[in-house]
Amino acid sequence: MTNVQIATGHEGTIRDQVKAYFQRVRSGEMGALPAVGALLVLTLLFASLSPYFLSKLNFANLFVQAAELTMLAAALVFVILLAEIDLSAGVTGGVAMAVFFLTLHAGVFWPLALLAGFVVGAAVGTVIGFFVAKIGVPSFVVTLGFFLGFQGLQLVLLGEGGLFKVDVPQISSIMNENLPAWGGWLMLALIVGVSGAISLWDRARRAKFGLPNRPIGLLFIKLAVITVLGAATIAVLNLNRSNSVKEIAGVPIVIPVTITILFLGTFLLDRTKFGRHLYAVGGNPEAARRAGIKVAKVRILAFVLCSSLAVVSGLFHVSRLGAVEATAGRQIVLSGVAAAVVGGVSLFGGRGRLIHAALGALVIAIIENGLGLLGLPAGINFLVTGGVLCLAATVDAVSRKRATPGRV
Repeated sequence: MTNVQIATGHEGTIRDQVKAYFQRVRSGEMGALPAVGALLVLTLLFASLSPYFLSKLNFANLFVQAAELTMLAAALVFVILLAEIDLSAGVTGGVAMAVFFLTLHAGVFWPLALLAGFVVGAAVGTVIGFFVAKIGVPSFVVTLGFFLGFQGLQLVLLGEGGLFKVDVPQISSIMNENLPAWGGWLMLALIVGVSGAISLWDRARRAKFGLPNRPIGLLFIKLAVITVLGAATIAVLNLNRSNSVKEIAGVPIVIPVTITILFLGTFLLDRTKFGRHLYAVGGNPEAARRAGIKVAKVRILAFVLCSSLAVVSGLFHVSRLGAVEATAGRQIVLSGVAAAVVGGVSLFGGRGRLIHAALGALVIAIIENGLGLLGLPAGINFLVTGGVLCLAATVDAVSRKRATPGRV
């Protein structure tokens, strides 16, 4: 067989690609494999310990429960890829939702009030990015300062113990309503269609520039896996999961909203110049600077995206709770970091994807959900989550040492 560069993803048969994948795993590039393994193990464990874990109602609750954490973990990916951190992401979402409520309470139409919240989030990210990229303040320090200060700002805006109902049906429906049965199947068709179209577009572009492609069979296998898993999930979610007279069925609205945001973020990272520059800066900032990349600009934009997506997480929290609270975002940010790391996003920068953060968030949600069904105290939940995070960080460090020399 001719000598081919499988590692760069161009040539060879499907068998060659599979062998190359396992070679990368052995060299330390495990990606989301540990998170997928954790999902399987935890699902089997809790299913054997609790008869309610795989019930129709709890199956849907898992996705809804993970949505808020997924958005925050995805937000943090943008700064973790730079080997930075944003401890203020959770409370940034809380402050943005406080501004949203106050603007709404002042009589502003709800979309404009929501826009005001996003403007606050983007402004916070800009300020943090400026301090980190231009002044040189470590991100841990500046975001810790914002984390502490924004807790006080929330109390100033809403008052101590403030909890105010948000009566906007469009907001409440995100976490509490479901698509009709046909809506779930339409969502799956769009996912498969868009995924296939983008993959074919990528192949056409590579062929246009004389670059070889991976075997077309890999594309068919990927689409088949998406179709089968998606169809099984939608079929279960479309079943009636209510124990009362009122029927509750269908895909929760938050699922297509989350998938859309993850898709747009993934497209930004994988197929735009900014995404390539972000990975380059995270892998080796000095080499990126010498290559002509505006490192400071990339860092600032990463923090802007992080804070803006954190506002989405805060919006999900308001939708689920039906109210704005003065303590929102204080606890979840640490779980967000844990979810990203557990999913396979490297704390050393330059390696990770949004889907990894989503898988990590699902792992954390399964741990919380499963332990709750078993009636174990909250302390056990923290112990288990902390143990999983330490294990994931250790795997990340070890795999990075084993990575092939010269890899960015």
